Amino acid sequence: MESIPDSSLRPATVMQALVPILVLISLLSFSVYLFGEDASYGPNQIALIIGAVVASTIGWSNGQQWQQIENAIIKGVTIALKPILILFCVGLLIGSWILSGTVPTMIYYSLLILDPAIFYAASCLICGIIALSIGSSWTVAGTVGIALIGAAAGLGLSVEITAGAIISGAYFGDKMSPLSETTNLAPAVAGTDLFSHISHMVWTTIPSIVIALVLYAIIGLNIDTDNSANDLAVTMQLIQDNFTINPFMLIPVIALLIMAQKKLPPIPTILAGAFVGVVLALLFQQSAVLSLAGDTPNVFLGLFKGTWQTLFDGFSLSSGNETLDDLMTRGGMSSMLNTVWLILCAMVFGAVMDHTGLLHCLVNYALSFVHSTGSLITTTILTCIGANIITSDQYISIVLPGRMYKMEFQNRNLDAKNLSRCLEDAGTMTSPLIPWNTCGAYMAGTLGVATFSYLPYCFFNLICPVIAVIYGYTNFKIAPLVAEQPA
Repeated sequence: MESIPDSSLRPATVMQALVPILVLISLLSFSVYLFGEDASYGPNQIALIIGAVVASTIGWSNGQQWQQIENAIIKGVTIALKPILILFCVGLLIGSWILSGTVPTMIYYSLLILDPAIFYAASCLICGIIALSIGSSWTVAGTVGIALIGAAAGLGLSVEITAGAIISGAYFGDKMSPLSETTNLAPAVAGTDLFSHISHMVWTTIPSIVIALVLYAIIGLNIDTDNSANDLAVTMQLIQDNFTINPFMLIPVIALLIMAQKKLPPIPTILAGAFVGVVLALLFQQSAVLSLAGDTPNVFLGLFKGTWQTLFDGFSLSSGNETLDDLMTRGGMSSMLNTVWLILCAMVFGAVMDHTGLLHCLVNYALSFVHSTGSLITTTILTCIGANIITSDQYISIVLPGRMYKMEFQNRNLDAKNLSRCLEDAGTMTSPLIPWNTCGAYMAGTLGVATFSYLPYCFFNLICPVIAVIYGYTNFKIAPLVAEQPA
């Protein structure tokens, strides 16, 4: 967190800090009321910018110079550049994988093996296992998640519930994997070791995922399998009519998962997966590629144009089936532009709140309510959620509360692994539930489902913070600080 360097500046007050938050919440509420699911396609961005203007004005009234605020905004936007580059690469990957037949093949095989009655629970479990092995919720959502969304549409099931199940499973695996960035970051910030952190998270994570799986199973019991069977036959035939389906189409998925498991950098990994997809498209899906190119002098130019168009503007299908066409008409780098717009606006707001001292003021105010272990853990959880909302970045939602409450946990003789668990239970878990957070924007953009639409069905992400708070007030599995024995 950035402190105000000039001691002559007037410190921010709690009332001042609350003003931009209340303005933002009000505008976002009106945005959802007036524009519904389209709120993230411009209205939310305007709300975030207005919130940033209000925060900047308060900072200016306290003696801040515009140049200082502007530099903070530039620094804040810089933090988002890596996620933005990943988003563009994922857009490119999605387009190439649809063009290559990789996504259609994954959907086709999912339809063959997944029964509608267990689909939601199975989707959650599959994503959880894969994320556990590679440590990346984003990779899982951008590969297996896309296929499962397609399979849900093919079966006539809810894509909103499916997205919730995908995110629940992906974040379960990400949270418990020693390969995950956030799973390594949380104990580092709190001051404990990785495997103590993971073993301590078991107590909140396992009950949460079990409850989530039970809820998905219960929802599955109410599915009309007769209608699903009719939709299934139609979808599978249409997929076969428009794409070449065979196991070779899964090579890009296998390659990408292997590279991710080896913890290779995400951008080269995604680009490599897209390149393999392009090669397969040119070998197996030439008719689909040429259909995108339109009139060209020869086949070579047609293949070149169709591939190029898919990479920048996505794939487009005209099968006559509206559901399948909507599902397959997507991808391309341009498809991520709105998401990038949202992230940039969110980072501007977070940077201004941080630099002007308004965020620091809110955190200090929250500490004044800490009187017991339960209230400390609750305050930490709420601060993580608030940081996800205000700063729009899950890493900040881990680092900021971790730094702020580290000494408080020590003063109350609580082991650091209690703090690291709280950071994950709230910071990591709630990040995909905020539309303008980098994680929420990514999931909505990748899965094609609005954040507020899938939010009620992210059972694991919603339950985990609640269980953490219950443990805090009941003192269940709260580890005391053990003094080191002299050598």
